[in-house]
Amino acid sequence: MKKFNLLAILAFAIVMSITSCKQEAATDTANAPTTPGTEATTPSATVQGAGNPTVVTDPAAAATTPVPTGPATTIKFEQDTYDWGKIMDGDKVTHTFKFTNTGNEPLVISNAKGSCGCTVPEWPKDAIAPGKSGEIKVVFNSQGKGAVGGKEDSKRVTITANTDPVDSYLTIKGKIDKKEG
Repeated sequence: MKKFNLLAILAFAIVMSITSCKQEAATDTANAPTTPGTEATTPSATVQGAGNPTVVTDPAAAATTPVPTGPATTIKFEQDTYDWGKIMDGDKVTHTFKFTNTGNEPLVISNAKGSCGCTVPEWPKDAIAPGKSGEIKVVFNSQGKGAVGGKEDSKRVTITANTDPVDSYLTIKGKIDKKEG
């Protein structure tokens, strides 16, 4: 009888844990910011990094990234690739990509996501007027990515906006060295 009670308590705890996670995800989705003409359907979490909060998109929900609707515009980056050179395993690299709205409509970036959790972008949440500029800051954490003698690494950031095509890509790359032992 004691084994049955223990199993029942364990099953109840698992069910409550799953239910709690689903409720939290629904709350995150309901509280997500929206852009006019789009619906926020991607759960997100706030993560503290370098003293500034950063919104990180849940990778499991990447397929539900809201696609902007309405008039399309164009975006032009000063550079779409940044080579950090050589760093040591554990170093963080920060680079700011500058862009201009080269179209005739306000530019709305609905999402920016790194190719993995080690690459975190920050982007403007407000619309960028035609002819105006903005910045996307990308932080790369190389912890656990290096190799003795150096290892080439490249990460991509996908920018989703009311552009044609809707996705633009930024790349950061370089060599990551690791001390022996």
